[in-house]
Amino acid sequence: MMHRLVPPILAVTLALAALNASAQTPTLQPGDYIAAVVNQDVVAASEVIQRTEQLRQKARQQGEVMPETAGLRKQALEALIEDRVLVTYARENGARIDEAELDRVVANVAAQNKLTLEQLRERLKADGTDYKSFRENLRDQMMTERVREREVQGRIKVSDAEIDAWLDKKRAALEQGGQINLAQVLVSVPEGAADGVVAEKRARAEEALARIKGGEDFAKVAREISEDGNKARGGEIGLRPADRLPDIFVAAVKGLKSGEVASQPLRSGAGFHVLKVVERRGAAAMTQSLQTHARHILLRSSPQLSAEVAARRLAEYKRQIESGQASFEQLARAYSEDGSAEGGGDLGWMGAGGFVPEFEEAMNALSLGGISGPVVSRFGIHLIQVLERRTVEVEPKQLREQARNALREQKYDEAYQDWVKDLRAKAFVEVREWLD
Repeated sequence: MMHRLVPPILAVTLALAALNASAQTPTLQPGDYIAAVVNQDVVAASEVIQRTEQLRQKARQQGEVMPETAGLRKQALEALIEDRVLVTYARENGARIDEAELDRVVANVAAQNKLTLEQLRERLKADGTDYKSFRENLRDQMMTERVREREVQGRIKVSDAEIDAWLDKKRAALEQGGQINLAQVLVSVPEGAADGVVAEKRARAEEALARIKGGEDFAKVAREISEDGNKARGGEIGLRPADRLPDIFVAAVKGLKSGEVASQPLRSGAGFHVLKVVERRGAAAMTQSLQTHARHILLRSSPQLSAEVAARRLAEYKRQIESGQASFEQLARAYSEDGSAEGGGDLGWMGAGGFVPEFEEAMNALSLGGISGPVVSRFGIHLIQVLERRTVEVEPKQLREQARNALREQKYDEAYQDWVKDLRAKAFVEVREWLD
């Protein structure tokens, strides 16, 4: 059962500059040393030196106070030991990654870097990286990701009492005052306009309403016709408490559910308004759910691909889509690093709490057809596009499941840290003296 973004099940993308990254199990070179033994694996001294430099560069970039070299080196070693603890556990307890799946992963890495498979082999060879070790490194990362999700989710327990308390808290918050997200098509009327001008403006508003009732997308009509500052966002005003909206707006949409449009244009001092309830949060929101149909392109940051580089790539993908050079679906199929890639990044319909909070927040801010900038979550960096929205009635069972998902999400980070701590305590770890 997956109620959040599916973790990446394809390979981590490797930037061209990092194709010479070492495998999880290094081959010690002459003059190198074993820094630590972890279960059946080792950490090489050269790896500690490399990771120390990465930490130093990160601290510089973020303007942080830099620890002494010995302190940085200790941090680097601990991070590498944790990596080895996880990967050795995954090798013993994870589902095997077959050769056919690994072949697809390697092909995806080559495509991400605009290389053929033969060119990838040659580049690795030129950079001193063994191709077989490179493949095994990818296999280890995939197994570790899958085991992590399985084990951490298995640790999270949510009781009926916790669900009841969560629902009670949500009801209490909603009863204190509803919120409404309205979208509008505004046809402005100049002050003191002649009757003929007013009639012309009314007709234009009624024409917009007719197009919407005829099946056209509200956001599209708003972008073409509306004369307010929100037209670029499909006319969305944004979620606001009802008492912060004009009284005539609240009265005009009274009784309308999320997704419904007022039957007649509303006349105000500014002109004629065609109003749509995008989302309504109040007492009724407990039994109604706004669902979103979205798709995404996912790149996963790693020691080989920094979040900054991944974000720049996604920004370039967005530019290509908006300029018509490529479609979202094409780029998702070619580059996205999760199971949705084959379907062009399509994530299907999902209600509130279906995605991790940072993803959901960015998605909810988009108008229909809108494409986000790079969005960071624990699964990686995403480019998101909203395709459709709809409102559905929520059964009591579904409501409790939503509460369960929200509570599981709240507990995830703590459960992950506890899992890692337990594995570390059970692991055989021997640190060699050269670091002292």
